[in-house]
Amino acid sequence: MTATPPLSPQDAAGVARRALPLLDLTDLSDAPTATAAEDLCGRARASGVAAVCVWPDFVAGCVRALCGSGVRVATVINFPQGGDDVARAVAETRATLADGADEIDLVLPYRALMRGDADGARAMVAAVRDVCPGRLLKVILETGELEEPALISRASRLSLEAGADFIKTSTGKTPLSATLPAAEIMLEAIRAGAGRPAGLKVSGGLRRVEDASAYLALADRVMGPDWASPGTFRIGASALHAELVRALEAAP
Repeated sequence: MTATPPLSPQDAAGVARRALPLLDLTDLSDAPTATAAEDLCGRARASGVAAVCVWPDFVAGCVRALCGSGVRVATVINFPQGGDDVARAVAETRATLADGADEIDLVLPYRALMRGDADGARAMVAAVRDVCPGRLLKVILETGELEEPALISRASRLSLEAGADFIKTSTGKTPLSATLPAAEIMLEAIRAGAGRPAGLKVSGGLRRVEDASAYLALADRVMGPDWASPGTFRIGASALHAELVRALEAAP
């Protein structure tokens, strides 16, 4: 995203206090380890983030490590490729739920949508929704690949209509991840409504306190200043966590 001017220490601390409880502290690295997942959970406990987001293999361990903390465990399905195998996505979801996952971050079959197969994309969201009642379903649109505003809007509306609790910008695995224009389109779709409340998760490329500030300001402008909460707005990040903690420690 476009660089924003540095915040004053006082303003940065204010953003950090607001953003930390909204954070999905994430480790979706290409060489994950159980030790790294354990460390992630320790940092999550210490700073009171909303959730950790890890590969499916680490869900059970994170559930044990975070028991009683209030920090939720999210995992990824159909990730990062966004294929169109509905049965596989459903099977992956069932397995992670058996391990105790609280939240599912599902990659929309965005290539299917791009080639005109909206029904196929919708079918995957609906099928995964059906097997995770009572769990939070976030649908990753991969907005950097969709690129066109009309496609981003269509993907947003389709996912919400099929049962998404949140729509999410990106996997963080493509050259272009979260952008403010894409997030604004998604917020407009949420505001237009699908007959029920829904939320936004921004992820990919957010590394500075100023990045968090820009997305929070956007949410305030589009949805109102009291809208963003862990139930409606998440920030998926790894490096950002350390920056937010540093901002709090440096507060005057």
